[in-house]
Parts: sequence; C-alpha cells; structure tokens
Amino acid sequence: MLYLLFEWLKSFSDFPGQGLFQYLSVRAVGAAITALLMSVVIGPKIIRYLKDKQIGEQAKLELTGVGLHQGKTGTPTMGGLIVLISFLVPTLLWADISNIYLILITIVTVLLGIVGFLDDYLKVIKKKKKGLVGKYKIVGQVLAGIILGGVIYYCPDLFFNKFDQINTLTTIPFTKNFNLDFGILYIPVVIFVLTATSNAVNLTDGLDGLAIGTVGIAVFALALISYFSGNTIFAQYLNIMYLPGSGELSVFSAAILGAALGFLWFNTYPAQIFMGDTGSLALGGAIGGLCILLKKELLLVILGGIFFAETLSVIIQVSYFKYTKKKYGEGKRLFKIAPLHHHFEKIGWHESKIVIRFYIIAVILALLTMASFKVR
Repeated sequence: MLYLLFEWLKSFSDFPGQGLFQYLSVRAVGAAITALLMSVVIGPKIIRYLKDKQIGEQAKLELTGVGLHQGKTGTPTMGGLIVLISFLVPTLLWADISNIYLILITIVTVLLGIVGFLDDYLKVIKKKKKGLVGKYKIVGQVLAGIILGGVIYYCPDLFFNKFDQINTLTTIPFTKNFNLDFGILYIPVVIFVLTATSNAVNLTDGLDGLAIGTVGIAVFALALISYFSGNTIFAQYLNIMYLPGSGELSVFSAAILGAALGFLWFNTYPAQIFMGDTGSLALGGAIGGLCILLKKELLLVILGGIFFAETLSVIIQVSYFKYTKKKYGEGKRLFKIAPLHHHFEKIGWHESKIVIRFYIIAVILALLTMASFKVR
C-alpha cells in the first residue's frame, strides 16, 4: 500500500526520497525489518494470551522417552499466528498489491494457514486428538493447488506478454537452455508440489526452532531468486527465465524471513511457543508456491532438502514396516523413530545439536541452489 501511495503522490508533486519506493531492494529490506519488529512486539502478547486461555501442546504418546518432549506438554501452540500476521501486514505495506504474483502467493499462503488453524483449533481447543480429518486437510491443499495452477494454466494473460508460451514449463537444475513442459499435467503437478511441501514442513516442525529456521534459510534464497528472475539483466546473466513482475515476490519472501527471525526468538530451545499447523502448513505452501511461480519446482528437492529428507524418512519407515510385517509376520523399522530428527534424538543427540546441524545442511543446500545457476 505504501508503494501504491507513493506512486500516486508522484503524480502530484516531487519530494525528497519518493523514488526509494521504486526499488525492490529497499522495499524488501523494509518489509523484512517491519516483519521482524512486528513479531517481536506482538509475540509476547499472543504468548501471554494463549497461556491465559491454556491453549497448549498436548502430550504425544509416540514421543514418550524421546528427548525432552514430555516436559513440553502445555507449551502454548498456534504460534503460526505470530508469523502470519508479522509477514502479511508488511507485505501489504511494502509490496505492489496489484501484482498478480503477489496476489496468488498471498491467497495460497492464507488458505493453507486457515487449514492449519482449523487443525490446531480442533486439537488444542476442542480437544479432538486427530484435529482436522485428513481428507479435509487434503481438500484445502488441493483447492490451493487448483487456484494457483488454474490461474497460471488458464489465465496466462494476467501475467505478461508471451507468458502463455512458458506457463507450463519448469527449469531443469544444472542444465542450460533446457526446460521441462508439464503440459496438460501442469495443474496436478502444482497440486502435488503444494501438498507435498506444506506437509513436509509440517513434518519438520518437531523440534524447537527447527522448522522456522530452515524455512527462513529457504526463503532467503527464494528472495534472491525472485529478485534475479524479475530483473532482465540478472536473468540474462544467469541464463534463467525472465519473469517480469516476479520481483515483487522478493518483498514477500523478505517479509517471511523477518517474521521467521522474530518468531525464532521465542521458538528457539527451550521454546516459549510452538508454531503448530497454522504456521507450518502456511509456510510450506508459501515455499512451494514461490517455486511454482518462479518456475523452479524441481529446485525444491535441493533447496528444501531438509524437508524432503524428513518426508522420505517417514515414507521409508512406514513402507519398510508394512513390507517386513507382510513378509515375516513382524514389522521392522529402519529408523529408531520417524521423522528423521526424532531418530537422532533417540540415539542420544540433544535437540539443539540436531537443529544447528540441520541449519548448517540447509545453508549448504541453499548455496548449492544458488550455485546451480552458474553451473548451468
């Protein structure tokens, strides 16, 4: 809104500094700082409110004897509200709210945030152990995918000239001048990416600071990719798709980064509040949506390597257990427990050590993601 306000004021008169709002870098930094300050300010208030209403984490029987999880029962949850408020408001303030890229990513993020909120609400307030029924959660994720994929596939004219020639394409990492065309399968692919990414971040949210920290690292890389993709000079230099208007996503990504840093202040070990599905589903959807809009879906395997490994560990664990039970009559496990971070807890690692080491891996993967452009 500030961007549109200053654009409107320019038509009446010139005043010092008005041109600053034309620069994406300035607005991205402004959004990040605003989001950080907002999360630090509203965080204690929301934590205090949740404590007063006794909206806390319930005991998880499957984690009995794993790490220090029994001592976390009662810790306030639904902290994703802090993150959502802290990055959505700065985005609306600093970004061009008429931009189609920004409109779509905001719709996807908010919709998945609502799905996560309903799940948390049913679990911690209505005391329904399983929360939102799985099929209804899937419905929300599929709806988000249909909206995003449908607009890109059927309404390419909303973006820019000749977008209809690349709307179903995606970049192949480490290759040059070669893209993959999903064709008529594009919308199902978008649905799969959003569903998989939102669930993957949700699975990763099991240790203090783990999910929000790795999300912050990923969106920092996506902020840079957004900026490069929307800049004709950088896009040509890096030999990536030039997507006019996509630079506004750098403001959105920077706002998430600021909100993530602010939330990490309260979520780091020992956590004062947990993110819950409200935050994890929304942030996972945001990462997936950003990669879809930037035509970097396949880069998710690298950039979101932590999330991918966590999900893969669960799939392997369940599949191997079913296979051995069918073949030998007794189910066996490859990991002590899944997802992967709990396996390391089970073998004796302190959760702070696990989180920091996962951060290090996430940074390496983000650097590898950025390096993939010039390797091309």
